[in-house]
Amino acid sequence: MNTKAGFVAIIGKPNAGKSSLMNALIATKLSIVTPKPQTTRKEIVGILTEDNYQIVFLDTPGHIKPKYKLQEVMMEYIPNSIIAADIILAVFDYENYLKTRKIPLKDIAALSENYKVPKIAVLNKIDVAKKKAEIIPVLDEISNSGIFEEIIPVSAIQSQNLEELEKILLKYLPTNPFYYDEESLSTLNSKFFASEIIREKIFLNLEEEVPYSTEVQIQEFIEREKGKWYILADIIVEKPTQKQIIIGKNGNMIKKISSESRLEIEKLLEYPVFLELFVKVRQDWRDNPRMIKSFGY
Repeated sequence: MNTKAGFVAIIGKPNAGKSSLMNALIATKLSIVTPKPQTTRKEIVGILTEDNYQIVFLDTPGHIKPKYKLQEVMMEYIPNSIIAADIILAVFDYENYLKTRKIPLKDIAALSENYKVPKIAVLNKIDVAKKKAEIIPVLDEISNSGIFEEIIPVSAIQSQNLEELEKILLKYLPTNPFYYDEESLSTLNSKFFASEIIREKIFLNLEEEVPYSTEVQIQEFIEREKGKWYILADIIVEKPTQKQIIIGKNGNMIKKISSESRLEIEKLLEYPVFLELFVKVRQDWRDNPRMIKSFGY
């Protein structure tokens, strides 16, 4: 049987719904999702395997102009993913268009113009449109750019047009043997996803700049045949005041983050977990290349 397999780089601006789209396509939550922009920091690999094809999605951080060293490193993931890609999937945010009346075509063109692979445009969040006709001028603007082979409107959250998107990707997918085992959902391990879940809960529970100043390091990850698995993680912050905010009054915030994280980690691992969290201060770690590297970037 001839099989198709290839890599699809998902690119776009922050909060365009790239992670939600990948999660919906593979029907598994791999990339963490929050209402805050710039939640994804690294390349997240998600694998969709059917009988005769395998799509390896590369979910990338939202494209921005970096303000500090960590963001510079984050932006390096985008061209690296594009270089590896057989298809580029550019995600545009219809909800943001309603607010700004702008589609970031120039930024996406600058990222992808030097790569001679098929480029597919996705207009996401069409569920916020009051009438279907509203999205037509936006689709026309994207089409008139001449950048993309195909354009499709979708709603990742409501799973609208995802089967059609999958068919389009399959059309451009090269003939190859599968790259990964048919049961694989990602190349990343449970330890990585546990740290991402904790970071997601920090983003969801804390306001303004604090979540962006945090990093999560798994110090111990012990699998046990009997009893609960043990996970010890450090939450890294830049300032003592941020540490106080994360711990919260009478430790209430750290308890909430820990409880929510544990429940989702247990769902992921399908095992009971004892999760222990500590908060540590590493002054200005986001601008320290040595620290950034030590955190796996």
